[in-house]
Amino acid sequence: MPEITKNNNAALLTNLGIETSDVGLDDGSVLASLRVVRYVPGRRCVCHAIWHGRGVYAKLFFGHNAERNALRDVAGVNHLQNATILTPEILKQSEIKRLGIYVVIFEEIVSSENAEAVWVHSSESARLTLAKQLTQIVSAHHEAGLLQTDLHLKNFLVKKEKIYSIDGDGVREFGMLANKQALDNLSRLLSKFDVLMLEKHLSELLACYAEARQWATPPKVEAVKANIDAARYKATVSYADKKVFRQCTDVNIYKKKNIFIATSSTHPTVDLPQVDAQFDGYFTPENIIKNGNTCTVALVTINGVRIAIKRYNIKNFWHGISRALRQTRAAVSWANAHRLKLLALETAHPIGLIEIRRFGLKGKAYFLAETIDAPDMVTFFKQSSDKVLRARAVKELVQLFYRLHLLNISHGDMKATNIKVLADGSPALIDLDSMRQHRIDFLAQRAHVRDIKRFMQNWKDEPSLYNAFVKVFKVVYVDHAPLQAAHILNNHIELT
Repeated sequence: MPEITKNNNAALLTNLGIETSDVGLDDGSVLASLRVVRYVPGRRCVCHAIWHGRGVYAKLFFGHNAERNALRDVAGVNHLQNATILTPEILKQSEIKRLGIYVVIFEEIVSSENAEAVWVHSSESARLTLAKQLTQIVSAHHEAGLLQTDLHLKNFLVKKEKIYSIDGDGVREFGMLANKQALDNLSRLLSKFDVLMLEKHLSELLACYAEARQWATPPKVEAVKANIDAARYKATVSYADKKVFRQCTDVNIYKKKNIFIATSSTHPTVDLPQVDAQFDGYFTPENIIKNGNTCTVALVTINGVRIAIKRYNIKNFWHGISRALRQTRAAVSWANAHRLKLLALETAHPIGLIEIRRFGLKGKAYFLAETIDAPDMVTFFKQSSDKVLRARAVKELVQLFYRLHLLNISHGDMKATNIKVLADGSPALIDLDSMRQHRIDFLAQRAHVRDIKRFMQNWKDEPSLYNAFVKVFKVVYVDHAPLQAAHILNNHIELT
């Protein structure tokens, strides 16, 4: 969830007509010390607050359908409670009529974390345990004839052994669910889990679900896997190719006649210029680290944040015409950075996208990302003498390749300099303007083979590293077809 700073918190509340951090409700009570934790433009704002001396979470519904959305949320919570499924208790329903806001106040589950946060900090075995628990909870939803239509890990709160289902707005009651309907919904949950974990444990999770539903046989793995892939693709495209280009919780949008700016809500203190000439002012001889015909890269510090700015240049009139109606390469980088983040794959954190537009036609564009203070892969292997860390870096990189393969994502330029090696040996991808998420398996496979070939070219003069990578590729990849197509399966380099 994006960090909401003090200034941003005040601005969001002001948007609702709330001028201070305290607000009186129509029932005479007061929500004090309001702190925004989630904001959905035009719909709702979720705040932590103090109410009658206790910590609570208050959902403030506003906009055209405020009352309907509030009542739907309450109905969803009632459905969960009627099914004896753990969910935070509703303490009060009220209004702020003068502002057109409907308020639903929930108990605070103290010392709890959402399941996504727990997942990030858990070991592999703990993740599998959590996945089984969430699968069992979803099976309980289905046994009660309920579907959580907005099924993601943040909609579960974990407190020790207990897990609470939250967000009644997405809960629908269907009575008796058809098996296909239930499995489609389960697939949406499973699509949020790490793709490598699913490759190992999907049959185990399906057996867990079947046992909870008292089914004689588990669902077929291949059928559910196809559903999972479709659900993941749909969710990723919806977020990375659409949502992050409009105002939402994660992104702020600014538009003027000749400029479009999207900025990450996680960096609200990074003040960006609103005139293209000021952006070009960052590209000084001291700051530029790459100066090509089609792109220029500069490293700058803005409000204490070290940022890489990649400017995509227009070489000439005809190049401008060819680019004017297409998605800019900066926009591709912006989308792909969010794509990787959503899929829990490391990359430089995206900070901003700027596009210069004239009469609706796109020209120069800029992609801004927080710099990663880590060596690229070439530098890492030259400098590191720690054999354990080097071996870990090799394994982590090959696992990243396999994740990308399973996700049908190709990078398009797998130079070792486009891979950073973090302190723990894990890789982070940069230079994302050639990355693609493929819909067709054949095209994904072909592009993945190209990625492997390009990557292995980095080590043609380093036989020991080349052979180490080949060895780990053969262990990690269940299906060796991509390795055969890339001609590395039995292609060791003799040591001299």
